[in-house]
Amino acid sequence: MKSSLTRVERDSMGEVSVPAGALYGASTQRAVQNFPISDLRLAPEFISALALIKLCAARVNARNGSLSRKKAGAIVKAAREVIAGRFYDQFVVDVFQTGSGTSTNTNMNEVLARRARLIMREDPDDRDVLHPNDHVNLGQSSNDVIPTALHLSALVLSRSLLLPALAALEEALASKAEAFADIVKNGRTHHQDAVPIRLGQEFSGYAAQIGQAARSIDQTAERLHYLAIGGTAVGTGVNSAVGFGSDVCAEISQFLGIAVEESENHFRSQATIDDVVAFSATLRTLALAYIKIVNDLRWMSSGPSSGLSEISIPAVQPGSSIMPGKVNPVILESAHMAALQVLGADTVIAYAAQSGSFELNATLPVVAFNLLQAIKLLAVSADNMRQKCIDGIEPNPKGLSGVERNNALATALNPVIGYDRAAAIAKIVSQTGESVLAVALRETGMAEAELKRLLDPLTMTAPGNAVRAKKTPRARTKNMASNGKKGYRVGDRVEFLGYKTAISWGDRKPQRYGFIESIDGAYINVRPRWWPEGEVIERYPAEIKPA
Repeated sequence: MKSSLTRVERDSMGEVSVPAGALYGASTQRAVQNFPISDLRLAPEFISALALIKLCAARVNARNGSLSRKKAGAIVKAAREVIAGRFYDQFVVDVFQTGSGTSTNTNMNEVLARRARLIMREDPDDRDVLHPNDHVNLGQSSNDVIPTALHLSALVLSRSLLLPALAALEEALASKAEAFADIVKNGRTHHQDAVPIRLGQEFSGYAAQIGQAARSIDQTAERLHYLAIGGTAVGTGVNSAVGFGSDVCAEISQFLGIAVEESENHFRSQATIDDVVAFSATLRTLALAYIKIVNDLRWMSSGPSSGLSEISIPAVQPGSSIMPGKVNPVILESAHMAALQVLGADTVIAYAAQSGSFELNATLPVVAFNLLQAIKLLAVSADNMRQKCIDGIEPNPKGLSGVERNNALATALNPVIGYDRAAAIAKIVSQTGESVLAVALRETGMAEAELKRLLDPLTMTAPGNAVRAKKTPRARTKNMASNGKKGYRVGDRVEFLGYKTAISWGDRKPQRYGFIESIDGAYINVRPRWWPEGEVIERYPAEIKPA
């Protein structure tokens, strides 16, 4: 007796019982039974991309006369519903399935065919009215539509989700770099104290790291614009109309607003996943950047009583079930773990790439799962890290103090007294705990003013710190400074040594490098903020431009 909970579906292998309300048919049900491996499914973005391919193929097939307009119209309507997010629960095949993704392609064909028959007000069980293979899959093979869906879904996700998230993260880090531009701290190499660096300089490095990774992703994503559609089973295009692949690509381009093209060589694009491997490598680079930044921020925020405690990060939740008041860097830890998962995904993709043979790489579902998961993990982590951590970071003056006790300050004496004498001073500082200035006064006989200038931590964070003191007359003529090419007035916003600042005179607004006293000839004359007015002791090439 037939159960009211199931219906009987047929395919080339015979009859199979399918859930009564399911849009999929016999072949999908066989895949469900054959692959009870996990509860993992291909991402909604992949399913939408696959439905888009079916939509565009139906339009092309109708236009070239291979498919009636009535059937094509019904397929297009059904595909639009799937693209909009309907019926995702009908895509039930496990990720760990046939390596070509044929089961997922069949799942799509059966869902669209049954839904199209319902749209046509025909018997939904009558496969002769609209057939999943003969009509929905017309001119296609799993071997070209699955890699095409892989490229499209990764391309759309990276453009719409990941790159905007990275742009916002880079901007947030750059904003902190500007806000922290005057804050000097101990640099560190090998986890040991090194010469001073500005907190803003560290954050500028983080911003640049994210920016470079984003540019690499954007550039490598260009390879995803070339699609396998049109190659059918082995790249020859058998059973497809002449021009079918390029026509489908034109339809996809129009629908998405992103220019895509048919692959120049189907035998490469269907037998390999080289383009995906290259793209995944850029995601790996970004994940490694996350780990570097996260580790630095966790170290800098460590404490609060016995760590570095150079910065404070937002407290978002209690950190311990046993220690009252403990707060942990949980947002950073979350981003760290997401990045580790991305590294794992890239490794899976690399091993999958070497598993291809002859005309097909038979690992496509697991590649698609890992690639799209990696994109989303990186994008969501970027937004989460920015909103719940980066935006709220503040410097901790207590943790940032003590730069003057750093024996690495003796490095600034190298150009004046030589490495060996500077090393001897650093050794005494380490042994006695005295300041570098006090020891240098005693050991070198140099003037205190000159030593203070050389050992100023702020001036050590830029080139030119060891230039001998030299007085230069101040230029006040018409309140104008000029580098011979363009004049600048007081208050003009300019870019100087990579920082945006403003021209100012005398004791007006202090700048990151001190006061820009004048621009005379080919040089910019700069006075550190602690130096007596009128005493210009730093001269830089006049590489200044409007900001």
